[in-house]
Amino acid sequence: MIPINPKHQPSFIEAIFFFLLIIGLISYFIIGLEAVPHIPILLGIFILVAYGLFKRITFKELQDAMISGAQSGMGAIFLFFLIGILISSWMVSGTIPALINAGFTIIGGTWFYGIVFAVTAIIGVTLGSSLTTTATVGVAFIGMAGAMEASLAITAGAIVSGAFFGDKMSPLSDTTNLASTIVGVDLFDHIKHISLTTIPAFIISLILFVLISPEQNTSLQSIVSYREALQASGLIHWLSWIPLIVLVICTIIKVQAFIALTVSSLVATFIARITSDHTWSEIWAYWFNGYTGTTNFEPVNELLSKGGINSMLFTISLVILALSFGGLLFVTGIIPTMLATFQEKLRKARSIIAATAATAIGVNVLIGEQYLSILLTGETFKTVYEKAGLTKKALSRSLEDAGTVINPLVPWSVCGVFIADVLDVPVLDYLPFAFFCLLSPVITVLFGAKTATLKK
Repeated sequence: MIPINPKHQPSFIEAIFFFLLIIGLISYFIIGLEAVPHIPILLGIFILVAYGLFKRITFKELQDAMISGAQSGMGAIFLFFLIGILISSWMVSGTIPALINAGFTIIGGTWFYGIVFAVTAIIGVTLGSSLTTTATVGVAFIGMAGAMEASLAITAGAIVSGAFFGDKMSPLSDTTNLASTIVGVDLFDHIKHISLTTIPAFIISLILFVLISPEQNTSLQSIVSYREALQASGLIHWLSWIPLIVLVICTIIKVQAFIALTVSSLVATFIARITSDHTWSEIWAYWFNGYTGTTNFEPVNELLSKGGINSMLFTISLVILALSFGGLLFVTGIIPTMLATFQEKLRKARSIIAATAATAIGVNVLIGEQYLSILLTGETFKTVYEKAGLTKKALSRSLEDAGTVINPLVPWSVCGVFIADVLDVPVLDYLPFAFFCLLSPVITVLFGAKTATLKK
């Protein structure tokens, strides 16, 4: 949790006013003016600094709050650097091209979106990381969708849905461990309990993706051209699968994500050197600028030209701004006031669960950070659930159902910015098709109360 004490205590009406003002501003700029999220977030920072100064909060206190907010995301920022390197190294080593080529051999036009969702979900559970799943298998699937002339928005929605199903259900997931730890619930009891809402959401989502999948895609003939170009690129080799195997092994033995991504990237880099004509100078340049495809088929070149540290700088700059913005919301007392008001007025099980979901969603929207949505909401509602006779498992489930899965649906959030950048599909385009993420909070609010009460 951000260690920021509020320096002002606004009234609830005042806090809600600034909440609506800022959300309205951000929404207008992103949806109405189609501006990059950096601009409205920066304007929001200007407004909160002016508000804080007006309320006699010193500039140093405001600045310290912005710095503390940004510091809370440094772990994610370092991972973003590594994921940029991972994508470029997996490209030049042939790992992602091999995945795409293999996918073309097993996926046809029938049930395409359903298969993308199911496969991504399985791999998401295996890896335990929605972002890693999206940056590896997701990139391969989005490339296949382009080749098949399928909807990139629906494909991205299926990828996001599957990746965040895995993020919720995997015992290796950071958010799953965090949600169970913050509330004090055994990890596997937590996973068993969230399956009561997660499995129905998964089944409904799978049915929806199957129903909207094209029955037959006449453009499948063009896949031959893609496969021939991929083979002619000289990237695909039997050694190309090793970086993926290394990453899976590291995940299974619970190696830290930073180390696992580093090892897999280094292995991929070494394989690229021994299986291709690329010099060390070129390969290290790929780490920063990303790999550029050089085949005779331009669509495949576009597909392979990805990755690198440079590709992550847009994401990293927005994360820093968004988390600094969140720090100002704390120091000015806007978020603490809203959370305290929720805490005081809740009594019934369904209203408590609905308020938990609304708070987790609100923190995601305001701050853009899923870990903080889990931490803040969990700490706020612990005593509320205890007084109302609700189980701890109900709270940890609500945190995941409305905290973890909502982050990728916010255009200025950590996950939203990253996914839009990696898949090259705007958040607002794939949002209507991220069925699993949309269904999870609805199901937990409608049916969560039935399994939330302690036995008398």
